[in-house]
Amino acid sequence: MAMVRPGLQRKQEARRPHPAFFGVTKVGGVEKPVFMLLSVPRAPDRYNRPVPFTLRDARPDELETLWRIDQECFPPEIAYSRKELKIYMQRAGAFTIVAEQAGAIGGFLIAHSGKAGHIITIDVLAAYRRAGLGSLLLEESERRLQASGSSAVGLETAVDNRPALSFYKRHGYNVIKTWPRYYANGVDALVLKKELKPRSTGQPIP
Repeated sequence: MAMVRPGLQRKQEARRPHPAFFGVTKVGGVEKPVFMLLSVPRAPDRYNRPVPFTLRDARPDELETLWRIDQECFPPEIAYSRKELKIYMQRAGAFTIVAEQAGAIGGFLIAHSGKAGHIITIDVLAAYRRAGLGSLLLEESERRLQASGSSAVGLETAVDNRPALSFYKRHGYNVIKTWPRYYANGVDALVLKKELKPRSTGQPIP
């Protein structure tokens, strides 16, 4: 199971002044355009700035919290049981990345390393979506997999989850096959794969 509720909305900047053409004037015999400001930029509020996400490894005592997040992110026939989630998190070569903001966990990702890495799940709570958190987690997992020697990474997503499919395609994943009735509710899964570029050694190419 690897579906995401993607949100790629970037941090908004304070609105810039919008000049509008007002007329012309002559300066030294040369005509020059005159503009007036239709809006004045607001000073940024230093008390309401977005708090950045911090990525870290999950702690063993956070299993219950992550399980509850998974239950909220996915329907019952797709969400993992506590036992399943624990097995995936503790499997050899596995890592779980947690995204934290102001002390609260907004989402997490579980992946397994190997010759071909595998994304098990990406979970992002509704309150933290549309902030690029899914991309942040996915890109960090790819970096870790690549560093561990994985040459590719794969994952599965439901055939009817168009937002997830679009999200993964934007990140360079391609559909390679379909698994019939992959999920407990009978829905087929699309298997996606992405090749990971070899790590640079910093040495010039001869």
